[in-house]
Amino acid sequence: MFQEPTSMSPYSPGIAPDDLRLIIEKTAPVVWQALRGKRIFITGGTGFIGCWLLEALLWADQHFQLELQLMVLTRRPAAFVAKAPHLAQHPAVRLIMGNVNALGGFNEPVDIVLHAATDVANAGSDPCQVFDDIVDGTKETLALAIRCKAQRYLLTSSGAVYGRQPGKMTHILEDYAGAPDTLQPNTAYGQAKRVSEWLVQCAASRHGIDSRIARVFALLGPYLPLDAHFAAGNFIRDAMAGQEIKVSGDGTAFRSYLYAADMVIWLLTILVVGEPGQAYNLGSDQALTIRQLAATVSRVVLGEERFSVAAESVENAPAQRYIPNIDKACKDLNLFVHTDLPSAIRKTVDWTIMQSTASRT
Repeated sequence: MFQEPTSMSPYSPGIAPDDLRLIIEKTAPVVWQALRGKRIFITGGTGFIGCWLLEALLWADQHFQLELQLMVLTRRPAAFVAKAPHLAQHPAVRLIMGNVNALGGFNEPVDIVLHAATDVANAGSDPCQVFDDIVDGTKETLALAIRCKAQRYLLTSSGAVYGRQPGKMTHILEDYAGAPDTLQPNTAYGQAKRVSEWLVQCAASRHGIDSRIARVFALLGPYLPLDAHFAAGNFIRDAMAGQEIKVSGDGTAFRSYLYAADMVIWLLTILVVGEPGQAYNLGSDQALTIRQLAATVSRVVLGEERFSVAAESVENAPAQRYIPNIDKACKDLNLFVHTDLPSAIRKTVDWTIMQSTASRT
């Protein structure tokens, strides 16, 4: 694991010191002050977003003596201890065994609920189950927030709530009124996130919950599973194995990637500084095609462009885009993209190598 030298450090972080420094330096002091002494209930704490939140919060807890109490919901505590013992066994962390869809037995005081349970990796499974899991989880966390007198609630939603981005719209704004196609069962993830946002707004209106919504777009960084259906992760996996990167489609779809350290800065800032009841796009606005992504990963990892594209592009076909407009976050919350894509790829590779080495020793 990465560790910044220190004479007395109960927390040995699992991410690079420069990432931790970036988070500390680029997150406004008002955010850390607002978190001081807080009891934070986190769902999805064992996943990609959750692990990064824990890494950042524990480092800030040590750096600023915040005296945080982090309650992390997990279905399998032992598995999380095995995956990230430095997080799971930290004195400030308490693992709560349970399911996000059944939280009625939890009644302790909570100051903040971070609902980060966003299992995108399973979004392609049974549509009805995906929809029910997401919506029920939001209902349960909102009920917990009300019951436990939480002061703030943050929902990690998704850019999928907008549905298919019009081909001529290069960057999508928060006030875009489009939606996932209700005639397509495979839009269950986006449909459920829309309903979740609506439920949050209803709870805020009825119970006075101080809520905010982060619409998360594509991310990249340590803890990202490289064997799921994420193109960036799959490309990195194949390149690290010395294999040619294979683009399954025509490679013309546009995506953008925000590095995980930047993501944490954005999430915590939205939580504290964001306007109550508002949604903010969270992602990079620096668009590139999947073909360009494959070329970039190949150059960074292999030192040359070694990739193939399965299909020929169709002339005059409308562009497929999944790119946020981030003006609202930049102008209102002073949030920016700090980490470029090649650096994000290299950091992800370095971390993966470090983890692989550690697991063999």
